[in-house]
Amino acid sequence: MKRSVSAVAAALALALAVTGCSESKPQAKAGGTYTTIDGNHAIDPQAPINPYAGKGNAFSGYNAMPLAFRKNHLTDHNQHYPAVAESWQVSADGGEVTIKLQPKAKWSDGTDLTAEDIKTSAAVAFALGGSIFAITPGTTGALGEVTIVDSKTIKFTQATGARNNTFLFGVLAMWVLPKSVYGPQLPADFWDLVKLGGSADPAKAVEAKAARDEITALGKKLIAFGPAKDVSVGPFVLDSVNASEAILVKNPHFYGVDKIGPDKVRLRNYTGNEQIWNYLTAGELDSAPFTATPTNVVNEILKVSGSKQIKGLSQVSAALAFNQKIAPFDKLEVRQALAYLIDRSEVQKVGAPDSGKPAEHTSGLIEDAAKQWIGDAEVGKLNAYSVDKAKAEALLTQAGLSKKDGKWMLATGQPFTFKLQVPNGFSDWVAAGKNIASQLTNAGIAVEATTSADYAVYQKEIAEGKYAAGFWLIALGPSTYNAYARLYGAANGWTAFGGKLTHNAPGASGNWIGSAETATVAGLGTLNPGELTYQLSQLPVDQSKDTIIKLARYTNEQVPMIQMWNYVNVQFINTTRYDNYPPDNCECLRLTHGVWMQLGYIQPKK
Repeated sequence: MKRSVSAVAAALALALAVTGCSESKPQAKAGGTYTTIDGNHAIDPQAPINPYAGKGNAFSGYNAMPLAFRKNHLTDHNQHYPAVAESWQVSADGGEVTIKLQPKAKWSDGTDLTAEDIKTSAAVAFALGGSIFAITPGTTGALGEVTIVDSKTIKFTQATGARNNTFLFGVLAMWVLPKSVYGPQLPADFWDLVKLGGSADPAKAVEAKAARDEITALGKKLIAFGPAKDVSVGPFVLDSVNASEAILVKNPHFYGVDKIGPDKVRLRNYTGNEQIWNYLTAGELDSAPFTATPTNVVNEILKVSGSKQIKGLSQVSAALAFNQKIAPFDKLEVRQALAYLIDRSEVQKVGAPDSGKPAEHTSGLIEDAAKQWIGDAEVGKLNAYSVDKAKAEALLTQAGLSKKDGKWMLATGQPFTFKLQVPNGFSDWVAAGKNIASQLTNAGIAVEATTSADYAVYQKEIAEGKYAAGFWLIALGPSTYNAYARLYGAANGWTAFGGKLTHNAPGASGNWIGSAETATVAGLGTLNPGELTYQLSQLPVDQSKDTIIKLARYTNEQVPMIQMWNYVNVQFINTTRYDNYPPDNCECLRLTHGVWMQLGYIQPKK
């Protein structure tokens, strides 16, 4: 899998003045130019310098900064590396987070970063919606108030009645933006609009909706907004960009500038995994983010002088997802039968031979996390769905299908056939999809693996319910709420607002998975997985085990998706020009290489 290009609406923005880069290969003399890939999105010279734009020229850890960077801890989602926030305190009840900003933090134009900038950043985050900043019904907004304590201290308070245990990392993940640039884009009464829009007073319902509509319109304006030049609080500032690369230069005003080894960063553009492989085999990169790579290409990359691998934990699984609004995926027996028919080990060997491990269980969590959260004994109770053709055929028959001349037929008399969708450029998903299609076709279910133009199109169309089956990333830890929200959140009909959970019917309001609202699980009774998932956002972490057990059992039995493999975070580095890279299993490996530099890694080789 390559890193995804976000399917946020296309940016309408100011084009930067672009210049070509004459450097053909990276050289580390003095600070030198460090050459890598930004795995979060493609480079578009017409896009704005805006971290909220899908293809924006704001690069996390380089010229785009949050308050803090989340560590990849197996169970504690609140562990972070400080960034613009030097430190933070959480009140005993979890209702307030007080942020102390880096005392030396300045913008690249030399002006001080203050709490006013952070309040402006929160306003933009509100207008864009999502996470704790949403006020639109159907979202999980939890932020009630933002209070400036002093020029370097700011307090975030949860909404009345909310006690969301993801509140801290929601605050810390906020993009930090300059008030001097974004402030003029906001109306003077913005926070009054937020307060009115979040009102639950029936007498103000019309006014509240009008306020939310105004904020939504503002959000569309802000996502397309492009500053005339980069004003960065990060270690680098965007210097130039063209269709093939972006060049960033060291920010002399960065509060941690003494830790930053390179003088420049060159971010190469890419359209798919194959292009990154070509860069690596040509020795043109000092590092590359996680990229799914077949064994033969891995071997070629490692032949390059100075080329090495770093490996670490990845809390991500690749899963085959079903649209249960499309028959016969609405039948539990069919989904279970497919789990028995597909050899996941074979799929992993084809799709991610060097960067994945076959998923031992479909539970909604990676195997290591499941064992940490609920214990080996509970994990051992889950059905492994080992390949068993006889069980699969019995289940398909039970679902009303029949076999004729080696082909499975639906109860309507039509052949059981479907298309398995994957995005172009995701080499592991493409290869895995073809393998699954081959396995199922051999079992009498004619499946064709088809590709979407790119990941942005894929995300849009899967959300619109256009695919019968496709690949979906799940188990996104360390927050178990985030992990299970991939299965039982908005994509499956469950949304929360103002402490209330609602469920949208299959095919409505982005519900493309289309699971039943409740189901009965052996030994546990009737469960509502959306309610259980919402509980995970509210419960103290040390009291969540029973809820996770229920969700793991529900997921394992109901099979809304089949976990194919759990990823291994394998990244390539080259020590010819730079050294002092992070070690294997560093909790920073999931972060960009700009963050590695902020932690003191990556220094020019002497």
